[in-house]
Amino acid sequence: MLDLRPHDEDLAPALARIYGESLFELPKDLYIPPDALQVILDAFEGPLDLLLYLIRKANINVLDIPMAPLTAQYLEYVEAMRRHDLELAADYLLMAAVLLEIKSRMLLPVPKAEGGEEEDPRAELVRRLLEYEQMKLAGARLDALPRVERDYEWVSVWVAEKVVERLPELNLHDLQLAWLGLVRRAKLRTPHRIGREELSVREHMAGILRRLDGGAFLPFLDLFDAEDGVPVLVVSFLAVLELVKERMVLVSQLAPLEPIYVRLSGSGG
Repeated sequence: MLDLRPHDEDLAPALARIYGESLFELPKDLYIPPDALQVILDAFEGPLDLLLYLIRKANINVLDIPMAPLTAQYLEYVEAMRRHDLELAADYLLMAAVLLEIKSRMLLPVPKAEGGEEEDPRAELVRRLLEYEQMKLAGARLDALPRVERDYEWVSVWVAEKVVERLPELNLHDLQLAWLGLVRRAKLRTPHRIGREELSVREHMAGILRRLDGGAFLPFLDLFDAEDGVPVLVVSFLAVLELVKERMVLVSQLAPLEPIYVRLSGSGG
């Protein structure tokens, strides 16, 4: 005869399955050590955090702390911590000693300060609590800010664009740097001579035009010879400037700090 009544195994869920068999109750001889399971609550980050929690929970003014009930509640929490982790409670025990000292000083006559006002034994503790609360609020505001790899990720997008090459504009400063370089080289190579020499700017202009004949680009420095001396370099440089002014030659440069080239204005390129 078939038994259709529900068994106890069908009503209660299995605690575990061992080798495919359901286990509905723990073995009677199972021993679990007391320290096998431990719950750690990181509710407070230090003794000052605990004091702020007790003060805010009791709705107490920080500037007027009742030391007796606050010290009692604090010691109860520290005693609970000592039963689990003595090393963790070391900082809390130090603060407990400070609270007991303040409590005992409040029972004694308070000495007067130099200004005639009575010194409050709680003043240093209140200052530390206020500073810690400000730092805690500042840390909370910083933590609320968006953070990379926590709230968002960096995304890099490569956009292919056709870039048109644009030659840099040549200005007077570039010519000045080139000219100063020529002068320095001339001073190093040419001995000092005293003499009078008549030089013609027009003559040097004609010589430069002859060298540029053909439409090819010629480096700016090749138009000068440092061995000719500073007077010849000055006249040659003035000749180049005069040709540029009259738009008979063009000066160009491929990139900043690159060599300067000179060509006739009528040639292509």
